Amino acid sequence: MDVNPVLIPIIAVASLPIMAIGIPIARAYAARIGRAPVAPSVPPEVAARLERMEQAIDSIAVEVERISEGQRFTTKLLAERTAPLESTALRDGR
Repeated sequence: MDVNPVLIPIIAVASLPIMAIGIPIARAYAARIGRAPVAPSVPPEVAARLERMEQAIDSIAVEVERISEGQRFTTKLLAERTAPLESTALRDGR
């Protein structure tokens, strides 16, 4: 492979400005990639409102659980109340 001897000094001189510009750009790009992403900050009034909403949802969940427990208890009472009537009817032959 024949290399033109004139190209050697041209490439040597051209590589200096390319490196002078390229190295800082490469460092900046590497720092940008290495930097952890910044989480978006929530304004304090929004955070306070979200906190109030969370507390309200928790209290609603507790109330719904109480309602469902009452429903289960009522269903159990009704089932126990009708069970003896059915067994009595079977015993009497009806």
